[in-house]
Formats: sequence, structure tokens, C-alpha cells
Amino acid sequence: MSRQKPITYKDAGVDIDAGNRFVDMIKPLVKQTSRPEVLTDIGGFGGLFRLNSNKYKRPTLVSSTDGVGTKLKLAFMMDKHDTVGIDLVAMCVNDIIVQGAEPLFFLDYLATGKLTPEKAVEIVKGISEGCKQSNCALLGGETAEMPGMYSDGEYDLAGFTVGVVDNAEIIDGSTITKGDQIIGIASSGLHSNGYSLARKVFLEAMKLDLNDKPNDLERTLGEELLTPTRIYVKTILNLMRDFTIKGVAHITGGGLLENLPRVLPQKCKAIVDRNSWEKPAIFEMLREGGSIPETEMYRTFNYGIGMAIIAPENEVEDIVGRLSGLNEKAYLIGEIAQATEPSVELY
Repeated sequence: MSRQKPITYKDAGVDIDAGNRFVDMIKPLVKQTSRPEVLTDIGGFGGLFRLNSNKYKRPTLVSSTDGVGTKLKLAFMMDKHDTVGIDLVAMCVNDIIVQGAEPLFFLDYLATGKLTPEKAVEIVKGISEGCKQSNCALLGGETAEMPGMYSDGEYDLAGFTVGVVDNAEIIDGSTITKGDQIIGIASSGLHSNGYSLARKVFLEAMKLDLNDKPNDLERTLGEELLTPTRIYVKTILNLMRDFTIKGVAHITGGGLLENLPRVLPQKCKAIVDRNSWEKPAIFEMLREGGSIPETEMYRTFNYGIGMAIIAPENEVEDIVGRLSGLNEKAYLIGEIAQATEPSVELY
């Protein structure tokens, strides 16, 4: 009987050495996001984080997990991977800041068929940047190399964050009442929602190339679509220190129509003036190119508003002024009225 040649894990498609090299390469990136509460370096079985409980009377932990969705398809097509990590962090931290929670730490999960350390480092550069923008420690993560699970050059991303808010400072919308005003903070583009429809319109219906530069845009279509999701953490924390913030809604999948009602108490509705803010050119291209009904635009995309704040009428002028000072485009987009159930009414 002939002796079979030994088969290694690398022969099966998993390169442990590449994984180790990748970890060494990202250690400086992770270090850039560290906070004083972080007790461990990356590479351990678990990340240790000591909560500074002295800052809070009744600390409450808030968590969120999310991904980037089919926006990744555009990263594959353009072979550009240094911004989707920002999207990953943004989708998680923006979800917990709406309740007033300061993000503390973040963990990521990167899955691919074959690990290319250089490409993976580009992804983590984005994650690190997103963590720095939200003052959130990149505490750890998982890189899974799974041959046969993904097409060549493709990967998937998921993220998880934990934040903290003093129990008395939780923003839950319970005090929202008739007459309160709705302030919209501009998005940076599509953020990370609606990309399946966007690809269908731009690449199939309009037959555009990602390298095309339509007259309505100041850069190529691909660059516009890969614009990272704006992170609003520092902005909201700043407003919370000086103003009465009754409710905050992250405008993600479902748009204004689905997300604003999530923060409204019973017997309240949001009346929104659809002409009160500037619609970025990319959205108008989408609407016209796909003959998309207006209601579909408002419930699929953020349509130019990435975050909505509900505050008392007498504080609105000062809040909008503060937002301008924070380099945010802000618009008074509507008000709260009585209703039988939470909803959004466009006019």
C-alpha cells in the first residue's frame, strides 16, 4: 500500500500563518482606538473592559449588532475596502446613541473564503476609523476563513457594540408631546440601506458603470455609493449635555416612515414637511432613473436625513445653531401632533 501524502489545514484552504500575520498587521490599528478602560491587547480569548461606574449613578448597558448589507457588493466591484468598516461601526453605534448611550467598545466579525491579509487590513482600517469617530474601543473580533462558503474575493462583515447611559438619562421618547419639533440631521448619502434597489436601478435599469461620472454628481457613481455612513455619536452626546432631547431616531432601513414612529409614544404622530430639506443628487437620480414612487423613496432610503431629533419648540433654534457649529447640516422638518397611534404624515 502506498503511503498517502500528508494533508494540512492549508491544503484544505485555511492558512493559519496568514491569519497570524493579519493579527500582527492590525495591532497598531486596534491600539489607536484604545480607551483607558481597556485592559487587554488584541489576540486574547476575550477582551477585558473595566466600566468606570463612578461616572454613573445607575449605569445601564445598551447593545446593538448589525452588518453592512449589499453595499459590500460595490466594494467588491471597485476593489475598495477601506470604508465599509466605517459603515459597520456606524450602523451599530448610531443605533445605541438614539437612547443616549455612549459607545464603549466594538467587536467585529469578518468571514471570507480565503483570507488575504492585505485586503483584510484595509477593512480593519475602516473599522478602526469608525471607532475613532465614535470614541469607541475596538476590543476584539473574529476572522473566519471558510473555503467554499464565499465566492473568490468576497467576504461578509458583522459588528457588535456595547454602550452605557445613566438610567435617568435614557432617551426613550416617553415625554414627547404635541407641539414638539422634529429636527433632521443630514445624511452623507445612502449610508448602508437600500443598496439592492440602488444597484438594480443604476447598474441594470440605467446601465451605468461605477466609474461613470453623471452630470448630477461631483464624483464617480462608485465613489458616491461607497461614501461612508455618517457617525452621529459625538454630535448627539454634545446636544444631550445642554438641551432637552426627547427622542432620537436613526433613519435606516424603512426610512422616515418606519423609523420615526419607533420613538413616538402612543397617541402621537409626526407631521413632516417633505420640502423642508435638501435632497442629495444621488437620491433624485435614483428616483428618476428607476421611476420609484415617492412613498417607496421615503420607506426604503434615508432620503437625505440620517438622524431625526425631537425637542421642545423653545429649544429648537439653539439646537439648530449648535448643530451648525458641529458641522452638521440641520433642518426643521416637522412637528408632533396628536393621533390614535404612532405614524408619519407627509405634506
